[in-house]
Amino acid sequence: MSTPALSEDEQKLAQLGYKQELNRGWSGFSNFAISLTIICILSGCFTTYGQAWNNGGPIAISIGWPVISILVLLVGLSMAELASKFPTAGGIYYWAYRLGGVRWAWFTGWFNLIGLVAIIAGVDYGAASFLNSVLSLYGLNFILNFGTTNLSAILHHTFVLFVLILAAHGLINVFSSNLVSLLNRVSAWWMLGGVIVIVAVLIFGPSSHASASFVFGHRNNNSGFNHSMYWFFILPIGFLLTMYTFTGYDASAHLSEETHDAERAAPRGLWKSIAYSAVGGWALLLAITFAATHIAAINKGGGGTVPIVESALSTGLAKLVLDISTIGQLFCGMGCVAAASRMVFAFSRDGAVPGHQLWRRLNQHRTPTWSVLFVIVCALVITIPAIFGNKAGLPVAFFAVTSITTIGLYIAYILPVFLRFRMGDKFEPGVWNLGRHHRWINLIAIVWVGLCVIIFSLPTIPAAVPWNSGFSWSSFNYAPLVMIVVILGVWIAWEAGAKRTFKGPVRTVDESELGATTEAAPARL
Repeated sequence: MSTPALSEDEQKLAQLGYKQELNRGWSGFSNFAISLTIICILSGCFTTYGQAWNNGGPIAISIGWPVISILVLLVGLSMAELASKFPTAGGIYYWAYRLGGVRWAWFTGWFNLIGLVAIIAGVDYGAASFLNSVLSLYGLNFILNFGTTNLSAILHHTFVLFVLILAAHGLINVFSSNLVSLLNRVSAWWMLGGVIVIVAVLIFGPSSHASASFVFGHRNNNSGFNHSMYWFFILPIGFLLTMYTFTGYDASAHLSEETHDAERAAPRGLWKSIAYSAVGGWALLLAITFAATHIAAINKGGGGTVPIVESALSTGLAKLVLDISTIGQLFCGMGCVAAASRMVFAFSRDGAVPGHQLWRRLNQHRTPTWSVLFVIVCALVITIPAIFGNKAGLPVAFFAVTSITTIGLYIAYILPVFLRFRMGDKFEPGVWNLGRHHRWINLIAIVWVGLCVIIFSLPTIPAAVPWNSGFSWSSFNYAPLVMIVVILGVWIAWEAGAKRTFKGPVRTVDESELGATTEAAPARL
């Protein structure tokens, strides 16, 4: 009996130890689109704007964004080189295994998993909050009598919308991988067209604009901390706007087993999604900040984009801008579920997740149904504190989740980069690589991520500082606490038995199934 010849992608996957199980129907553009969708400047720039406005002000937005974007791009380029060498759905944790061994793979995989789950929670909760605002503009108040105060009602309404959005994204991802691919292509064009429309509206819609000196030089400190701490504490907290927006671009790696010519398409999708988002996001943020002329109303509204849009534009134009942003955020959440479920599938395929036999099952559409359910339920659980907000409401829950996302993902991103940097010239690159530039690119990326982990673990308001007299648990930035619990849990699980049972990636293909491969010439940066 003869066996069918393997394609070049299947041969490469077989060399890495896996047979083709997922449906390989994604183009290079679709791979790029999934990361562009998850970065989603229509989500991050709108929902996290208030973090930068209150902690740094316009200078943290207009100048902070392009500077931080360059640093993020260096992280992305470092990862892209590894995505070309190891194009698997396991992505980051598989890289860590090949570069450092089983222990590195175990810890990297769990950081990646908690970050991907948190990004689902952050994006869909932000989308729910915006949808709540949009519905109120149309007079469609989401009436559910859960709370005794207006704030309590808003929090509960938003949480219910969050659950409904999670469920919708789960159903879409379970139904068909090809449907997700199609919607991601639509999403990429929605991002492009949406940014153009919003920028145009914010240029021509407002009756007045802020001055360039305000946009590029004004400093805000609405954090409650002493202004003497501005440069080394308050302003860096505002960088969460940029760093949180630029998360999830590892999706190009996680979807590589479903992408044609993955050795080239995955790394290009990864770094290009960052570059395109950096340019588009800066244009979007500048347009929003130039429209921020009603300072008192903006500060009263929490410093977010909704009060800026509503105070600067007519009701009709405000609806248009918020509609475009909300739909973009819904696209983003769908892509987040796709990427996270593939990572759970791959991690479970190698026996790393409790109940792995269930999470790695595929349905008749060759999509990981149970992995989708796993990430949705986990995202729901970590967002439960959103129900119990204080006067800050959304920021207490939302910014903690965004911090968890940023810390978890960037630790996972940088661990294999560190291992690659440690290997130096012993590393044999794939067809897309950095060449001799890898040394300085890797080093800057490692140092920057280390600083970010520290920054986003800090309290964001005085009431979140445990030794302050006005300390409140409802104001506490629980991101570092969650990460400590995760680290301890993963370490305990490792020592308790995983170091004996988890052997890293489990081969699903025999050596006899490997065909002849064609080595392509390296494409250097």
